[in-house]
Amino acid sequence: MIGKTYEQISIGDCEVFSKTITETDIALFSAISGDFNPAHVNSEYAKKTKFKKRIAHGMISTSLISGVLGMKLPGPGTIYMSQTVRFTAPTYINDTLTAKVKVIEKLPKNRIKMETTCINQEGILILEGEALILAPIKQN
Repeated sequence: MIGKTYEQISIGDCEVFSKTITETDIALFSAISGDFNPAHVNSEYAKKTKFKKRIAHGMISTSLISGVLGMKLPGPGTIYMSQTVRFTAPTYINDTLTAKVKVIEKLPKNRIKMETTCINQEGILILEGEALILAPIKQN
């Protein structure tokens, strides 16, 4: 199974994926990444920060973009080549994030530039950026 090939993709195509960020997600991401920053894992420490409570790792929200690219648009077979990201607001435990990718440019050699965003359940922009991907190649 492969996702959409370069030829099947049009400028303006978009897809989304939503997920509620849980306590378990924070614990697992900390273990996988080795990032045990107390802003993420220590409630007492977090109370003294500008956020006043624990925040999720920024890269958790970015990883949702990877899910959209790898499973929806273009889908299986996609190679994620690069990502720029600007974090605009924090993600808190139990926030529901919606990651969106939108095709903004088709480049030579099966490369596609995507606009990438994440918003929370209140419609607040959490991150914005651009991804460069290599679209799946049709299998013979």
